[in-house]
Amino acid sequence: MIPATQLRSGMAILHEGNLCRVLSVQHITPGNWRGMVQAKLRNLRTGNSFEYRFRSEDRVEKADLEEHEMEFLYASGEDYHFMNTESYEQVAITREDLGDAVHYLVPNTRVMVEFYEHRPVGVELPITVDLRVVETAPGMKGATASNSGKPAVLETGLQVMVPQFIDVGELVRVDTAEGKYLERAK
Repeated sequence: MIPATQLRSGMAILHEGNLCRVLSVQHITPGNWRGMVQAKLRNLRTGNSFEYRFRSEDRVEKADLEEHEMEFLYASGEDYHFMNTESYEQVAITREDLGDAVHYLVPNTRVMVEFYEHRPVGVELPITVDLRVVETAPGMKGATASNSGKPAVLETGLQVMVPQFIDVGELVRVDTAEGKYLERAK
């Protein structure tokens, strides 16, 4: 059990008997009232998102997740297939369970897959991933130092803003936490 004030985005908790992922947390201290923690949660069984207000003295049960390093193999319809790098056992996780993580998965990407009661419930992505640009407007001549960006569609369908000098076919490094362009990848 942890105090509600220690909730962080990405944590898995047990709330009213359901496994939930914390999507966002905001600490509220209104005037002379006691502090509160406003959390947006997603029920991992049903996929429903909801908001819940905890009192600062409430205690929350942190879910005991088991993690295994796995390699993303391929997507087939709504299922994404992963292989355990030690036992070579394969599991499939639905697109719904993965959420926004699907935009950062390319074959051979190593991720930490989280299991709850021997069932995969999500993945922990690396901090950055390198993705290929498949669609973007042509760059402007001489715009190497300009501050302006242009939209680009990456190989997974993710859309990010990139500098003017990035062209189709180039590899770019993307921050998985914010979904932003960081730099050109080698």
